[in-house]
Amino acid sequence: MTSKAPITSSELANLWMAYQEKTMILRMLEHFIDHADNDEKQLLQSHYNNAAKTVEIITSIFQKEGAVSPIGFTESDVHKSAPKLYDYLYDIMYLHMMTKVEMSLYALFTGMSYRKDIEDLFTGLTAESQAMNSQSTQFLLERGVLIRPAFVSMPKEVHFVQDNNYMDGFKWFSETRPLNTVEVSLIHHAIETNLIGMQLMIGFAQVATDKEVQNYFVQGMKLSKKIEIDLGEFLRQSYIEPPATHAGKATTSKTAPFSNKLMMYNTSLLSSFGLGSNALGGAFSLRSDLPAKMAFIAKDITTFAQHGGKIMIKNGWMEEPPQIEDRNQLTK
Repeated sequence: MTSKAPITSSELANLWMAYQEKTMILRMLEHFIDHADNDEKQLLQSHYNNAAKTVEIITSIFQKEGAVSPIGFTESDVHKSAPKLYDYLYDIMYLHMMTKVEMSLYALFTGMSYRKDIEDLFTGLTAESQAMNSQSTQFLLERGVLIRPAFVSMPKEVHFVQDNNYMDGFKWFSETRPLNTVEVSLIHHAIETNLIGMQLMIGFAQVATDKEVQNYFVQGMKLSKKIEIDLGEFLRQSYIEPPATHAGKATTSKTAPFSNKLMMYNTSLLSSFGLGSNALGGAFSLRSDLPAKMAFIAKDITTFAQHGGKIMIKNGWMEEPPQIEDRNQLTK
């Protein structure tokens, strides 16, 4: 039997990123589980157990390869005596949002894996996140806090676009065409995610122990609200109400359950996910005003994310990914 091939740079990077994400999720779930009702706790604990197992597997791979394990996020990044930061069902709403991130992340990592054990790991994580997303979706639907996208009449015949104005989203003297279902689905998804993200930012802003970090979360809160309003207007123009929910609000607690480092990383991860989702929305939208709006949103998210990166570096919170050898040093 031949020995396993060395881990590639992409596999090392993806294992490293998975470790960061999973250790962060563990800390978030520890706070949620401490304050959860029994029904919620069972679902949260299941994801916690899966995440803990994944961290053990990745740690074992690093050890076998003779590599140092990342630090990620440890027990020092969660303060278990802190009161509940988010109210009714936010914990499951957060889980629902984060499993969307994980589904995209681990599916991408699977396609970037070459060694069978690494590929199997990410294939399993993709399936695991899909299953957890399904469970959290049904949980929230049963309790009436997750709003389904708009229902539409089923098509009875196939049509092909005949009008060159189909892609025109900027008209001064006449109405633009109604949104198609592809565009509605992408807008709904973006608004749903930003509503959850906005509450996350509100809670983080209330408990951040550094003024610059607090101001950053306030900026994130305002950005999420702006995105929700701007995209919601596209739905309203087609007489569709944007999604909204009465559940999952931040409490009035001012006691931080998480470290500033963890909250900043969580925000960075969601900003990256937002950029990816925004790019997808722009790419698949055929009405020209939608990609234009998505481009402006992407610019705002990029500026926000870059500002956050500078804060993390300034405070020594940004763990550096594994580096490749600097061959330029050989010529000096």
